Amino acid sequence: MTIRAACRSSVGNARVASVIRPEVATAVHAEVDLLDRIEALRVRAIASLNTSTQARFGQYFTPRRAAELIAAMPRLPKSRSLRVLDPGAGSGMLMAAMIYRLVTDRAAQSIHVTAVELDESILPMLHDAAQECVQWAERFGCDLTVDIKAEDFIDSRTGWDALSEDFYDLVVINPPYAKLPANSAYRHALISYGVDCPNLYAAFLTLGADALNEGGELVTITPRSFANGPYFEQFRKFLLRTIALNRVHTFESRSTVFSDTGVLQENIVLSGTKGGERSKVRISVSNGHTDDAIEHVVPYEALINRDDRHQFLRLALGAEDILAADTMASMPATLDDLNLKVSTGRVVDFRAHEKLRDEPDDECAPLIYPGNLQQGVVDWPRAIGKAQGFAIREESDHKALVPPGCYVLVKRFSAKEETRRIVAAVWDPEVNGDSPVAVENHLNVFHDHGNGLSREIARGLSIWLNSTIVDRFFRTFSGHTQVNATDLRTLRFPSFDSLSRMSGSAPRMLPDQARVDRLVESMIRLEMAQ
Repeated sequence: MTIRAACRSSVGNARVASVIRPEVATAVHAEVDLLDRIEALRVRAIASLNTSTQARFGQYFTPRRAAELIAAMPRLPKSRSLRVLDPGAGSGMLMAAMIYRLVTDRAAQSIHVTAVELDESILPMLHDAAQECVQWAERFGCDLTVDIKAEDFIDSRTGWDALSEDFYDLVVINPPYAKLPANSAYRHALISYGVDCPNLYAAFLTLGADALNEGGELVTITPRSFANGPYFEQFRKFLLRTIALNRVHTFESRSTVFSDTGVLQENIVLSGTKGGERSKVRISVSNGHTDDAIEHVVPYEALINRDDRHQFLRLALGAEDILAADTMASMPATLDDLNLKVSTGRVVDFRAHEKLRDEPDDECAPLIYPGNLQQGVVDWPRAIGKAQGFAIREESDHKALVPPGCYVLVKRFSAKEETRRIVAAVWDPEVNGDSPVAVENHLNVFHDHGNGLSREIARGLSIWLNSTIVDRFFRTFSGHTQVNATDLRTLRFPSFDSLSRMSGSAPRMLPDQARVDRLVESMIRLEMAQ
């Protein structure tokens, strides 16, 4: 079903004056009333949501202030007419904020908006929002039409009767957020674009970017989780290949943007141009969507390194982040240069529950969980409510173990109360016992092609990984608490000599953060001097 809300202005070609005359002041005042009324529709829509339907559709409606921030992001082409797409339009708040900017910035004489919404229970609010917008736009002499399409956006762009010839000058999206299982019909549909989309938001952004005219603009608020790691790599590469980013805005708070929907999510707002120039990017940050922002302009290469085959987004948000990025780039070695490896722990406990022992005996190998990592060393055995032994009953059980030796273990998930994202510790056979070790799957393991490291290198790596400079650099591309082995492989490292020197200057237990950072700063000065 297609609902059409349209209003043809009777004012003709009248334009908004640069000086606010009384009649224009009335229209500007109407803007406040307009967005207030659309926000009231959003609140009503949220109250009407069915919990199970909200989870299935991944619905999180855009608050007014966030919508205004998003609408301010794209560069607006000057044109006689503009075609705008809002897929997953919800109650119409983001659509209304975008229309307000387009009209008051006099971006075009004629604006056509296509608003797509699948949830029939929300359509009355969206219809009301569209009517409010076209009636308001009439006061400015703007020829505005809004087509409301009650349909599935993904099906409409990928199905047999997909309107692939429908292209737009501006696509504005607050996409739904919900995981897509491997057997999802949506996920399979996106394969035709050469993009594996593990979440609904990635599917919407893929199809939104594909729907742009050449030179068209995409603006979206989206989880930051796509910015790094292997899970979203195909999507990330497609998006960055299709559009050139112009602006990126991040929020320090995870809870304020969609606070009235109860979602806790690290979000970013980004805008980009299809086929645009990749020279500079404006980066900004605020605590929440209602707070003042700090911004700066960086070279495109600082955001996306062309030599990075994974195409991570690296968001340096200030002088300290830029210093961390420069320091990381100055380090002489990659993990491959050091001829070392990092892998995920082999023991998945829920699949090996018959092998787990709370009290390890002589037939058990030590089993290490994240809770065993304490102050840069592995405290084993330790009462953490997890098994501490992995029983060896069959020859095949040895495949789950690493041989005796020194290893650096890194938590794959950092707790909220931890000050660093990367938490590393050394397993040392001199302290922990010279036996094979079982490492649980929530840990990453640095090793020498499946064997242990030298003690000096292991301790030097631990100091480097636990430093503030590495933590700050890691946060420039990772917006969540997960630390993947792929993320660790993208880091640069000091030379073997520098790692050994740091090890010799530190006690066995990891010293306090200030001393760790002094050791690293001293090492960096020596590296720079060589």
